[in-house]
Amino acid sequence: MAEIAVSFAIDKLLPLLSVQVNLLTGVHKEFADIKEELESIQAFLKDADKRAAAQAPNISEMEKIWVKQVREVAFRIEDIVDEYLLSLEHQPQDPGCAALLQMITHPFKTLKQHHQIASEIQDIKSLMCGIKERSKSYDFKLSFEQGSSSSNGIQKSKLHPLREAALYIDEADVVGFEAPKKVLIDWMVKGRKERTVISVVGMAGQGKTTLVKKVLENKDVIAHFDCLVWITVSQTYDVKDLLRDMLLKIYKQKEENPPQNINQMDQRSLTDEVRNYLQQKRYVVVLDDVWSVQFWDEIELAVIDNESGSRILITTRNLNVVGSCKKSSFTELLELQPLTQEQSLELFNKKAFKFDYGGCCPKELSCIAVEIVNKCKGLPLALVAIGGLLSTRAKTEFELQRFRENLSLELKKDTNLIGIKEIVALSYDDLPYYLKSCLLYFGMYPEDYQVKPNRVIRHWIAEGFVKEERGKTLEEVADGYLTELIHRSLVQVSSIRKDGKAKGCCVHDQIREMILEKFEDLNFCRQTSEDGKSSLSGIIRRLSITTTSNDLTPCIESSHVRSLLVFTNIESKLFSGNRIPKNYRLLRVLDCKSALVPENLGSFIHLKYLSLRFIGECKILKYIGKLHSLETLDLKATGVGDLPKEISKLIKLRHLIGSRLSLIQLEDGIGELTSLQTLRYVNLDSDGAEKIIKGLGKLNQMRDLRLITVRREHGTILSSSINEMQHLEILVVGSRCGDEGYEIIDLDLISLPTKLRKLRLIGILQKFPEWIPKLQNLVELRLWNSNLPEDPFKSVICLQNLLSLNIRHCAYKDLCLHFEVGWFQKLKKLNVGYTKELREVIIDKGALLSLKKLKFDRLLGLENIPTGIQHLEKLEVLRISYISDELVQNISTEDWNSMQHVPLVQISGSDGILIPHPRS
Repeated sequence: MAEIAVSFAIDKLLPLLSVQVNLLTGVHKEFADIKEELESIQAFLKDADKRAAAQAPNISEMEKIWVKQVREVAFRIEDIVDEYLLSLEHQPQDPGCAALLQMITHPFKTLKQHHQIASEIQDIKSLMCGIKERSKSYDFKLSFEQGSSSSNGIQKSKLHPLREAALYIDEADVVGFEAPKKVLIDWMVKGRKERTVISVVGMAGQGKTTLVKKVLENKDVIAHFDCLVWITVSQTYDVKDLLRDMLLKIYKQKEENPPQNINQMDQRSLTDEVRNYLQQKRYVVVLDDVWSVQFWDEIELAVIDNESGSRILITTRNLNVVGSCKKSSFTELLELQPLTQEQSLELFNKKAFKFDYGGCCPKELSCIAVEIVNKCKGLPLALVAIGGLLSTRAKTEFELQRFRENLSLELKKDTNLIGIKEIVALSYDDLPYYLKSCLLYFGMYPEDYQVKPNRVIRHWIAEGFVKEERGKTLEEVADGYLTELIHRSLVQVSSIRKDGKAKGCCVHDQIREMILEKFEDLNFCRQTSEDGKSSLSGIIRRLSITTTSNDLTPCIESSHVRSLLVFTNIESKLFSGNRIPKNYRLLRVLDCKSALVPENLGSFIHLKYLSLRFIGECKILKYIGKLHSLETLDLKATGVGDLPKEISKLIKLRHLIGSRLSLIQLEDGIGELTSLQTLRYVNLDSDGAEKIIKGLGKLNQMRDLRLITVRREHGTILSSSINEMQHLEILVVGSRCGDEGYEIIDLDLISLPTKLRKLRLIGILQKFPEWIPKLQNLVELRLWNSNLPEDPFKSVICLQNLLSLNIRHCAYKDLCLHFEVGWFQKLKKLNVGYTKELREVIIDKGALLSLKKLKFDRLLGLENIPTGIQHLEKLEVLRISYISDELVQNISTEDWNSMQHVPLVQISGSDGILIPHPRS
């Protein structure tokens, strides 16, 4: 009976199967066509972006709408591509019986899916035809190509009124430039006789031009030089025009008429003329607002090095411009910093209360003034412009409060404040196309949010912003992107790692305002406000939720979201019934705080970045093995321990991050994850640990490996696995700690990972590892609970690049720790602690020359305050904690005097209570 039923079903479904095959064949062809169309559209949008940047003021609203329509079509095609790949994922690999079985079980579902894709493709084709017809009607192509007046096809940029005003600021209105001005004057009139390029670098509106102008007005500078020429370069320039301008200014200073044929001179003739005049002069040439890294190569021959102490002063937003000068000239660099709050208030008050209170803010308005000033983040241009606008307003508490609350709206209305955005936007327009999306991504994070470089880099990679480069990982390429944005003064470094690289970064509020406007122009992202609403309409590509509002329905309903970043605990409002909405099926980035792992997570096969931080103790379900595209799985600060064996199917996984991960289920599969570069923190205190450690040896792409609770008996096999990791940069190994303390760590590395930068060993070391001194790229070394019987410092003085050294729990036989002349010349941070044997610390003059932070912790046997601290001229922080009460009583005036040059000194007794400093 069952056989008859199946036969009947097959007879009925065979026509449907025929329709399905024909439809699928048609969809394949349509898909190939539409994919080609996408490539053409993306090329057009890239080109349109360049032209719009060059002719921004002349682009009509109709043209903007037209380009936006084309962009939305590109979004829809991208969705079709992913939907198509999703449909293939759900199709059986065997087109025979399996396909027939699927048709029997889900005939109409499969047909419907393919019909929807085919129908969407036809809709897109119709849209494209309409857009192309409208482009002909409005002749957009022609308007994009016209309007160019310069020789290189780009309109010459005029000096913005706000930048021009920077040349005429009264001395009384200049604030915060005393120190950098003195430095520049010294560089100008003192020092070497060779030509020197002095670069002043900072973000837009930081006062570079104003500072240089004030330096050149100094009487010592005026008296020192024979000739001064100021040239404004800007983004678009012609070298011949610049040289001609230079000559005209030279002849004007000489009070002579320029040659009659000056307008007909070629570049070589102009160069010769300039060189001939400057040959016998001690000159200053100011090159204001330089953007191009090629500019110095084009101008260098004209500004001759006559060894008379001449100077070239460059102002630029791009640190890379400075690097281009180093290959052929002596250089000096001054990077401008934001004004302090005190300086910002002074400048703001001078402008805002200039006509009412003589530049002083009334007490009753001071709190509001501080709030307005804080929004400017120390940017002089913003302080001057906003202060100037307020100078014309009534100085009442109500008026200033209303202004503060509507500052973003004011930025869009007032001419001067719009000018700030225009100047800032020039930096965005100057970016290569591939960097623009990377910069815009910073707008997805909350205001004043300090994002870690690794996090934003992994977001970029998941989004597809980072392009492959031969010989580099995507992470290395992306790190170069971030460095470029920092060098261009668009991204700020908020905190710095020990090796000098960025630890945290963010964007200035004025940059962020510009980014949020670009969000609307490009439909890049919707960022919810406190009321959960956004003015952004049309297709939403990315969603960033920073609000706790209950009204998130409009956000959830968007079916085009590719990236979802959630910075508040509102997952219950987003994930109804602990399920991600189906219309988010094309998600690539999901980064949120969540109490639970969403039940339907396995359906989101396009997901590349998944971060579920702060979830409680729960299991990662088996279906995570379906996320074949996953590159980053971040479970840091979670209660997640056990990982299912299905994780081994994620062969594209590059970063697996947790707090105490157990890989026991992966003991036979960990070696399959050959793309892994980051694995932390893995708990190896289990019976299957040996297999896991063997499997680690197959992961030869590993860069960052962090293991905890390692057993002593696994030292040999762990050493063997680490020897296979030649790209390793960070290694953390912590031994198991039982009732009797930490176990022995016995690592014997023969094939050394020469790229290793950071090494942390937590556990007993029977002897100092002989391989550590061979790691010449090491910048951080931490040895904890080692109980080393000998002084470890003598073993590592050969590590020339060491920046941070942290050694605790050592048994000192000599009872004296002596830092001799020449030791640790680059070391910036030193931490020594937890030993009872040490009696004395001596620091010779000439040791630890770069040290900034010094900490001695729980040296209960110490008999004297370390001698030689007065030699540490760069020391900023000194902490001596938990010393004996006897030593506390013996601290002398001479001891305090040896520490008086250190800005922060903290000394505490055995009870941990700080000892009052005599200066306080």
